[in-house]
Amino acid sequence: MDALRDAKKAYRLLRRAIRIRAARESVRHMLAERPPLPAHRFRIAVYFADTDVNMYQIRQWYRPLRRLTERYPVVVISRSPLGAEALLRDDALPVAFVPEIAELEAFLAEQDIRIVLYVNQNTRNFQMFRYGRRTHVFINHGESDKVYMISNQYKAYDHALIAGEAARDRLADALWDYDVDTRTTMIGRPQADHFTGELPFAPDERTVVLYAPTWEGDRASMAYGSVRTHGVALVEALVATGRHRVIYRPHPRTGVMDDDYRAASERIVGLLTAANEADPAAHHVHDDGPEIGWQLTAADVAVLDVSAMIYDRLATGRPLLVTRPTSSEAEIDASGYLSACEWLTAEEAAGDGAAAIERVRVDAEAIDRLSRWSARYFGDTTPGAATARFEAAIDRLWEAAAGRPEA
Repeated sequence: MDALRDAKKAYRLLRRAIRIRAARESVRHMLAERPPLPAHRFRIAVYFADTDVNMYQIRQWYRPLRRLTERYPVVVISRSPLGAEALLRDDALPVAFVPEIAELEAFLAEQDIRIVLYVNQNTRNFQMFRYGRRTHVFINHGESDKVYMISNQYKAYDHALIAGEAARDRLADALWDYDVDTRTTMIGRPQADHFTGELPFAPDERTVVLYAPTWEGDRASMAYGSVRTHGVALVEALVATGRHRVIYRPHPRTGVMDDDYRAASERIVGLLTAANEADPAAHHVHDDGPEIGWQLTAADVAVLDVSAMIYDRLATGRPLLVTRPTSSEAEIDASGYLSACEWLTAEEAAGDGAAAIERVRVDAEAIDRLSRWSARYFGDTTPGAATARFEAAIDRLWEAAAGRPEA
């Protein structure tokens, strides 16, 4: 058994090395076809050291950042060939590919970067922290009650842009010697102002259910994924009714740690394919595209795992169910929204998941609770309000940074 496991690991490493080499060559060709980035132009950088598997973390920021470029030149600093390839293909923002420290230093020497934004807690962020005379700002890639959201790593950043009162209180309670009043700014969820995307189906009388589970996690405390425990049974029930349309959007990292988890996800895709073949009017959707937003607004009910997706949906004020993890080791913040949310247990999913969908859809008390919690997490959710707060926060940080000596 150990030999088989080692062989699988060696195969994955070899396959990854081949992908990285191919991506590096692809990036080289794409950059050769573009003019070089102008020197002394960029003032704000988004530092993204990740590979393509975590592109969802920066893609959701594209639209707010593109709007920000109307006021400040913004560039993405990429360290990974796989990440750089994806960024260049997206062509949303200028990209500086600097895989080595010497290249990073050379790029910084020819730019006056005053603010550096970070969308995740990649360990390679630490390599960027060494550069002083810049304001390092954590903007995150989502709001949630995961333990990730109270990481002591917040202290490594000069400032953090957070969603709302819930995030502020969470940090104040969890971190020692961290002044949330001076080191954080509440901005809401600016990405929600830019939710777009074309529907892949024509709306009809069917109830649209978004099922967007997270991945299986890499430790017991973060075992929030529901694909095996809830997902297969839930989707089986929904496609059988003839009254529901399922949008299945699995996390991009689904199955990277657990082959059985990946197999369960593939079974769900098979169920949707078979249901569409049996009834072409069903228009069930397996969504693995880069766009995120239309799914959250098109769904009558969302079924989500403990993840940032809950809070993106919460910002819409529309019905949702949260899958309750079956693992007793999965850490759940009982003080936040999860203390009052509508849970879906594995037993309910296996019993009559369709009935649970219908219940939460019409429950007036549940909808009212959702509205109150939305305000606590995001403040004013009027379209455009969060974007205005984000840009105002950047303005304040810029004014402070611009008055200091050049790097």
